Amino acid sequence: MKRMALGIEYDGSQWRGWQKQPDGHTIQNQLENALYQFTRTTISTSCAGRTDAGVHALEQVVHLDTEIDRDPFSWVRGVNSFMDGSIAVRWACEVPSGPDGFHARASAIARRYRYVLYNNPIRSPLLRNRAGWVFRPLSLEPMKAAARYLLGEHDFSAFRAAECQAISPVKTMRHIDIEQRGDMFIFTFEASAFLHHMVRNIVGSLVYVGKGDYEPQWFHTLLFGRDRKKAAPTFMPDGLYLARVIYDRKWNLPQETGEYLPIV
Repeated sequence: MKRMALGIEYDGSQWRGWQKQPDGHTIQNQLENALYQFTRTTISTSCAGRTDAGVHALEQVVHLDTEIDRDPFSWVRGVNSFMDGSIAVRWACEVPSGPDGFHARASAIARRYRYVLYNNPIRSPLLRNRAGWVFRPLSLEPMKAAARYLLGEHDFSAFRAAECQAISPVKTMRHIDIEQRGDMFIFTFEASAFLHHMVRNIVGSLVYVGKGDYEPQWFHTLLFGRDRKKAAPTFMPDGLYLARVIYDRKWNLPQETGEYLPIV
């Protein structure tokens, strides 16, 4: 038995998230169906982090165990030949298995998400399902000031979905960056792990600050108040991308380094 790691890119707009569902309309269903077509064996996959309906991935990482012996490039080409056009295996490699072996979720050091937001009085049909949209003008500096309150280890209950199944709401936010490129705002978040809807809830609250509804210090109140009802509603999924899952270099994963965003 050998363990393979795969890097998966997908447009999540037409799918009901990552996790398998009985109706089969999820990324995991599609991947495992393609794996069956390629290998003629039933293969289960484990991912680094489940994404919600409408959320995209630049590089989701999964692992699988199999007795099939194929070279990495054959896994890429073979699985992709049976995949929907909105999903693609970008790379494959063999990784160590066993108790101390590689695990897509447990071996991850951190995750990085990016949110792309279009700020213009008129919505753009070309950005539909690719970026969030706010028609009121946003100010960059107040949002950056508010985001700084989130850095470090905190209880993120104020940004946690009610249905979140995480054991603890305490996570470490390692890095946040917000940049403006014309009418586009790109939010980057890197943390040890994320709670359910955490990024979308943070972005929604940052938008309130950017519009001038609240001062940046509001984030201090939210964070230490730990009351989800006090923060902004969950923002739309359209502009959210799982950009990178970060691992120790010892695993020698052939991860892509560009982290390109196809719309900016």
